[in-house]
Amino acid sequence: MLSGVLGVPPGGWPKKLQKITLRGQTPLRGRPSANLEAIKWEEEHESLEKKIGHAIRRDGLLSYLLYPDVFTKYDKFRQTYSDVSVLPTPAFFYGLKSGEEITVEIESGKSLIIKFLTISEAHPDGTRTLFFELNGQPREVNIRDRSLRVVERAHPKADPADPGQVAAPTAGVISGIAVQTNHTVERGAKLLTLEAMKMQSNIYAPISGRIVKILVTSGQHVEAKDLLVMIAP
Repeated sequence: MLSGVLGVPPGGWPKKLQKITLRGQTPLRGRPSANLEAIKWEEEHESLEKKIGHAIRRDGLLSYLLYPDVFTKYDKFRQTYSDVSVLPTPAFFYGLKSGEEITVEIESGKSLIIKFLTISEAHPDGTRTLFFELNGQPREVNIRDRSLRVVERAHPKADPADPGQVAAPTAGVISGIAVQTNHTVERGAKLLTLEAMKMQSNIYAPISGRIVKILVTSGQHVEAKDLLVMIAP
């Protein structure tokens, strides 16, 4: 501050204090940061958008140029969790209690009424299901309970290059299995039923062939892209 990096107040700094603090260093004169290299705005704007993967406004670019590390972390958080500034402060820091209800204004004239209902017991993969009402409609979401110690899942993922490997389209619970190992199926035949968000969807055979292996059981929780069934043409 006394070196002039942040500017100089009217009348300057006390000369004796400045001399003692700077220990012989010559203080800067004039406008602070006047000696910095000029910014090439268009190049920096394009480079930042390429780095973060989305369009950015001019005030975002200014924030990045002033505090690059802080802005990058902030933007990553914003892209992951959206704009949490609309949440009431107690709800953001401490969460909601069972039965508690809040109103969130997500944009001018548009509000959401969020009511937290309850939380499930822990799933084998270390997640729990949270049940809400959003404007009176039931909603649920799975979250990782970081207080639990979970052995790393060893379930394989489907290879998208192999048409005979059937993958889970979304996370959910296997509620039904319609085939058995070594059965022959036609393309489009029903293989499994997956339940997610209280909705059931059927999973069908992408090709005709023989069921080589079924890697899940009824009631098992799966993640998106988990390998469910292997079919040999």
